[in-house]
Amino acid sequence: MAQLFHVEIISATRKIYDGHVSSLAIPGISGSFGVLAGHAPMISSLAIGKLVCINGDGEENIIAVSGGFVEVNADKVLILADSAELAGQIDLERARQAKVRAESLLEKAQLDQETVDFERARASLMRAINRISIAEPRM
Repeated sequence: MAQLFHVEIISATRKIYDGHVSSLAIPGISGSFGVLAGHAPMISSLAIGKLVCINGDGEENIIAVSGGFVEVNADKVLILADSAELAGQIDLERARQAKVRAESLLEKAQLDQETVDFERARASLMRAINRISIAEPRM
């Protein structure tokens, strides 16, 4: 049986996850990385991506995260995310609408770079695509 460690995932508005897991897959700013019990202490920035928690029963909890920080210790991981949503709680239609809005802003940015913040629109598009890819039913 795999060793378990405590994980807390907190967004700006609420606690998303608080429990014991056997492993984590975390989207770090320099690339994704895995965490097991006894991991060396570290701090990393989070990227936009899919965070996967495997609990003691082998069940996956998939969470869409968008930026923030992770602190890893031997027996506890604390994730402070700018935004985070469990896969089952993502409003797919809202995410699709956000994607359309971001694509529209990026088109405007190509025509009028002075009034549209290109990087902000690009980040919005990336967040929307991440949420859609996590929430859409698998075929």
